[in-house]
Amino acid sequence: MSELGRVVASLPIPGPLQDRVNALFDCIAPDRHLKTDEVIDLANQHQPAGLLVSLGMPLRAEHMARLPASVRVIATTSVGYDHIDVAAANARGITICNTPDVLTDATADTHMLLLLGAARRAKEHVHNMDGGWKIRNGFFQGLGVEVTGKTMGIVGMGRIGRAVADRARAFRMPILYHNRTRLAADLESGARYYASLEEMLPHCQVLSLNLPGGQGVLMTAERFAMLPKGALFINSARGSLVDEEALLAALKSGQVGAAGLDVFQKEPGFDTRLNELENTFLLPHIGSATIETRMAMASLAIDGIAAVLAGRAPDNRVNL
Repeated sequence: MSELGRVVASLPIPGPLQDRVNALFDCIAPDRHLKTDEVIDLANQHQPAGLLVSLGMPLRAEHMARLPASVRVIATTSVGYDHIDVAAANARGITICNTPDVLTDATADTHMLLLLGAARRAKEHVHNMDGGWKIRNGFFQGLGVEVTGKTMGIVGMGRIGRAVADRARAFRMPILYHNRTRLAADLESGARYYASLEEMLPHCQVLSLNLPGGQGVLMTAERFAMLPKGALFINSARGSLVDEEALLAALKSGQVGAAGLDVFQKEPGFDTRLNELENTFLLPHIGSATIETRMAMASLAIDGIAAVLAGRAPDNRVNL
């Protein structure tokens, strides 16, 4: 057994990282993504000191209770950790690590893809091309709206929110933002702060969600109604932040002109009514899905496990 101990992974280890993982740990890794119960069974069979998991594998309190006492650290290959019951982990003395920073650029790039795809009716036009370009748009048919110059309101001005703002400025978009606390002036970079979300919404021609989940529904029917009619709505954060029935109604009425979504309340079994609308542009939660970013995320999660098992405090620890 490796000096640092045994680790059970819920996901395959990428080829370029296998040598490093094998040098650090005695690693039990599958050839497919495992479900929670499968990982718990492996953990009880092999008594690992660490678990390497992914965003798609929930670890609630009842799951934590079934883990062997050998588990000292759980690292998730995601920046979000709302799929893990951190309080239950604390109660058992288990360190939780995530992967901040490394997916910022990839997620912000995806956010702009969603914005442009929704604004320019990309889904409709791609379907037309897939069908052999049988539909010829007239001069006033198939028109989208311009993104350049639109006022963007960002909810959640953390690393990803600021990266989205940087990209939006290239489109000459004035930036407003709502955050729990106001940023320092150098981080605002000229963005206007609103302490109240309700006060900001009427000014947002584009509304961008870039905050963590785990805090209930943010966008309700009442809040969608506060946006300017025809506003664009973009969410690459968490589907749990949105009342999807309210969003469907707003899209059908034209209150929301178009929506670009990478996340949904239920994944992968999302509400397909969203995809039936012409004014949506949907992606299957690919915000961080680049080769470079996924490798960096896996590597950072491995760093966190290695630090804990070596007796060090990891920089990417999320609990006390």
